[in-house]
Amino acid sequence: MQGNLPIAAINSISEHVYTTLKKEILAGELQPGTRLLVLEIAKKFDISQAPVREALERLKQAGFITGVANKGSVVSTITSKEIKDIFVLREIIEGFAVRQSMIHLTAEDFNYLEGITRRMHEAHEQNDLLNILELDMEFHGFFYKRCDNHMILELWNHMKMKVMRFMAISNRHFSTDGLADWHLRLVDVLRTGDAALAEQTFIEHMHSYKTIHLN
Repeated sequence: MQGNLPIAAINSISEHVYTTLKKEILAGELQPGTRLLVLEIAKKFDISQAPVREALERLKQAGFITGVANKGSVVSTITSKEIKDIFVLREIIEGFAVRQSMIHLTAEDFNYLEGITRRMHEAHEQNDLLNILELDMEFHGFFYKRCDNHMILELWNHMKMKVMRFMAISNRHFSTDGLADWHLRLVDVLRTGDAALAEQTFIEHMHSYKTIHLN
């Protein structure tokens, strides 16, 4: 056990616990409703309770876990109705975010987005599901950040965890083949400068994913 470590070391340990539990939730190893007990986790990692509590608090803030009376922290649930509602919302607000962002895009932005697609392809080759999910969220989150609308960004931050968990569940049954190519196609459309076409293509991308994985 780590004993009296400096704050930086505790934060590093907490980050490790947070990342590990997050991966286990996304991989389905920790199912919805699973209790996360501080003492058990501390014993598993051979650490004190402080970094565990910090990691659990971060997971709670991100929406991966929730507090339940008489149970403590449990892995949060996610329903197909929630996901369908989220995809409907995304089709509405992401199109707006893309249109608003397009007028500000630079060559550096296009290179950044293309870089994400390359890393997504590499993650697929390595079968690194968590990295694929995070890169997908990074790609789409770019537009929510760049559209300069605080409320839209807040909505994205609230729903992206559920999107990641849904994708993690569905991608265990459906291949991620072609996902990087889809995103490269989105970049190509953005390069045309045609805002209406870009919005339509982003919606088509989300709709095709929803159709395959929710129906």
